[in-house]
Amino acid sequence: MRAAYLECGKIINTHGIDGAVKLESWCDSPEVLASLERVYFKNGGDYEEREVLRASVFKQFVIAKIQGIGDIDAAQSQVGRVIYATREDFELEEGDYFIADLVGLDIIDADSGKVLGKLREVINRGASDIYIIDTPDGERMMPAVGEFVDRVDLEHGIYVRPIEGMF
Repeated sequence: MRAAYLECGKIINTHGIDGAVKLESWCDSPEVLASLERVYFKNGGDYEEREVLRASVFKQFVIAKIQGIGDIDAAQSQVGRVIYATREDFELEEGDYFIADLVGLDIIDADSGKVLGKLREVINRGASDIYIIDTPDGERMMPAVGEFVDRVDLEHGIYVRPIEGMF
């Protein structure tokens, strides 16, 4: 089952004295995070909607004023908090996927149909995402690029064409 709420960033610091916060973006870009009109705070199993009163990109971060955070003390108390958005808050292009939907999928050889492992994590180290794959022989890493990823099928898995020795 797909999660209704997706992690989209984290409050990493305060900004000024009026309660603005500095956000680390976990979206495709800080601009995507800054464009959100609302975010959600997770409290136990519940998600509390908060209006984004203003947001702008500053270097690779987002500076935001969020409803309910009225001063520097309130902002300081939120440092470290992960923020969420709903799936509907994002527009995906054809062929784009939420990382949360990929994690846990089987990695399948596109030619033989053999299951090579399971996607455990996706990290980004600049030019492209890197798949961290758990295999029977241990952890493997694979760039998530067209040379290796043949297609993604959210029902069955990620079909790949690895080079010799990758698995």
